[in-house]
Amino acid sequence: MLTLYPYETLGHADHGWLDARHHFSFAMYHNPKRLGFGELIVINDDKVTAGRGFGTHPHDNMEIITYVRKGAITHKDSMGNVGRTAAGDIQVMSAGTGVFHSEYNLENEDTTLYQIWIRPDKRGVQPRWEAKAFPKVPVEGVLPLLVSGRSEHKDSGAAFIHQDAAIYGGNIKAATTITQAVKHQAYILASLGSFTVNGETLKQGDGAEIVGEPVLTITALTDAEILIIDTPAITQH
Repeated sequence: MLTLYPYETLGHADHGWLDARHHFSFAMYHNPKRLGFGELIVINDDKVTAGRGFGTHPHDNMEIITYVRKGAITHKDSMGNVGRTAAGDIQVMSAGTGVFHSEYNLENEDTTLYQIWIRPDKRGVQPRWEAKAFPKVPVEGVLPLLVSGRSEHKDSGAAFIHQDAAIYGGNIKAATTITQAVKHQAYILASLGSFTVNGETLKQGDGAEIVGEPVLTITALTDAEILIIDTPAITQH
């Protein structure tokens, strides 16, 4: 079953320097019907003004993934990590026992990104951060694996998280059809363009929950950028 969440229906907060769309309840946006999707609890579609960003703030016991869609974001944290993540690449922070970090757009253009939070399968881990760059060429067959905590993906080159979840993403050309297996349940993000998933159409900015469909057939109606978050249902904590 596919449930579509059009861009126009998402939560919205405009802070001037930050224009955010919330797929789930976050900060001042609260929707009791949108509290997460299994262990996936935050997807923020953010546009950060050039030269602005998120000042130093704390996190703990959360897997925080940033997928940059345009521009770049520069990360700095209390572990001593500093890094710049550009469009099409990802960074992952396992907050664990606690970490402070900041995220700034130091570019001369606005940066757009997805911030994704997934509950970890174990609490109190050692905090860590990593960034990964991926090829930007359009793909055929299946989307590249970007992030995973699954044992079968240990040597895949994907960024690691503490959860039995996986994130796939990339670009496909118009009229291309790909298939994607789903282990648990999937949340789809239409980062760019439009495409169909098992016959349902998503346009840029939309999201969709897919439950009970182990194989996704995706056909690009235009050149498109897609993210698939395969996440478990809520487990015991």
